Amino acid sequence: MKPTLEQLVQWAANAGSILMEGLGKQHQIRHKGLTDLVTEMDKKSEDYLLGEIRSSFPGHAIMTEESGYLDGDDGACWFIDPLDGTMNYAHGIPFFCVSLAFAEQGSTRLGVVYDPVRGECFTAEKGKGAFLNGKPVQVSDAGTLIKSLLATSFPSSEGELKQTALQNYVHLTRLTQGVRRMGSAALDMVYVAAGRLDGYWSNSIHTWDIAAGALIIAEAGGIVTDARGTPGFMQPPCSVLAASRIMHPILLAELNHNGNM
Repeated sequence: MKPTLEQLVQWAANAGSILMEGLGKQHQIRHKGLTDLVTEMDKKSEDYLLGEIRSSFPGHAIMTEESGYLDGDDGACWFIDPLDGTMNYAHGIPFFCVSLAFAEQGSTRLGVVYDPVRGECFTAEKGKGAFLNGKPVQVSDAGTLIKSLLATSFPSSEGELKQTALQNYVHLTRLTQGVRRMGSAALDMVYVAAGRLDGYWSNSIHTWDIAAGALIIAEAGGIVTDARGTPGFMQPPCSVLAASRIMHPILLAELNHNGNM
C-alpha cells in the first residue's frame, strides 16, 4: 500500500491544529545553536506525524528535523518538517507551516505544505500539477530582475556561507523589487509555485525544508536546482535555487556572478 495525497493533507492539517494551540503562548525553548531554536511544539507536531507514518507505513524511512534519519527498508522515504519557521513561531509571528513529502526510489512523489494560520494547503502529486486549496497554481511570468520579488534564507551559523548569503542578498536587492527573508523556507518555496514570489534561493538548507516545496514548484511549471544550477539539490550539503523557467537562468547568473555561490 502506498500513501495518498489525501493522507498527507489530513496529517498536515492535524499537525497544524497542534501548532495553532500553542501559537502566542510561552514555550519551552531549547537552543540547537545561537539562533537555531526548537520548541516543545516542534516535538508535539513531529511526534504526531511520526506516529501516523509509523502506524500506516512501518517499513518506510523518515528524515525529520528533530529526530534525524529513521531507517527503513523498502526504498520509500518521508521528509518531515513539523514546524518550519520555529523562530517566527517562538516569537508569536504567524508565519510558519508544516511540510510533508513522500519519495520513492529517490523521486519525490507527494508534497504538502500547510499554513494553518491562513488555512492554505499547497499540494502536488508528481505528474498531476500543483494546487492551493484544490485550485491550480503556476509560477509567475516575470521575465526581468527589476520586475521580480525574491526571497532567501540565511545559514543559522556564522562563517563563509553566511557572508556569501549577505553579499548575494545585497546584490539582488539592488537589482530587483526586493528580497524578502520571511523565516520559512517551505512557505517561500510554495509562494514561488503560486506566483507570489518570482524566485527563492539559499546556499545552505536542509532536505526537510525543501522536499515538498520543490515538487510543488516543479508541478507548477518552475525549475528547482542547487545554487550552482545542477539537479542535486537534495544531496547534502544542500543549496537551492527555485524560479520560473524564465527567471531561473537569470538568477543563476547573478548568484554566481563572482563565484559567490
